[in-house]
Amino acid sequence: MQKFEIITFDCYGTLIDWESGIADAFHDAAPELPREAVLRTYASIEPLVETEQYRRYRDVLTESAFRVGDAFGVRIADPTFLARSLPSWKPFADTNPALERLRDAGYRLGILSNVDRDLFAGTRKHFTVDFDLIVTAEDVGSYKPASGHFLAARERIGAARWLHAAQSNYHDIVPVNAMGVPTAWVNRRAGTPLPGGVPTYEVRDMAGLADLLA
Repeated sequence: MQKFEIITFDCYGTLIDWESGIADAFHDAAPELPREAVLRTYASIEPLVETEQYRRYRDVLTESAFRVGDAFGVRIADPTFLARSLPSWKPFADTNPALERLRDAGYRLGILSNVDRDLFAGTRKHFTVDFDLIVTAEDVGSYKPASGHFLAARERIGAARWLHAAQSNYHDIVPVNAMGVPTAWVNRRAGTPLPGGVPTYEVRDMAGLADLLA
């Protein structure tokens, strides 16, 4: 018998290459901004915007883009560019083959994502599998690492054996560990865990997760 019945995933950063999506969108909107500095600055700003008040994610993206430009002294004429670009962000090369292997091995699959429903609908077309469970920030009115996504998932999953897999130690692994739910850290950046963030399993990519479980 398999140890787990359902695997839920963070989406952007775990399955979707959100760094390339963000960097490419900023390059088109403000090509003078340096890629790596933009990504570092964005990564520090977006969580702050999310904690200020609940905004729809398209508004989080727009406000964050505006503040990134401001941090570099650049006025971005239309900071909605980032939200408009999100549906074009592509999966990592290992994502769909791994999801297909896990599905074919009999696992149910789910998504727990800091996103709006309509934005995720644009992303959905990039996946080659269906998902049994989808919980968005819009559904719960909060952003991970707040507990809303995970409590909603727990309620819907019930007593089924559940594993949550994600790239972000901060947004996902720490809060899910606190619930006592097994976790798989898809550690694409070769990072070190935060306090409370030591996962049940650690893999380098989605192919590694499929090798482990399928």
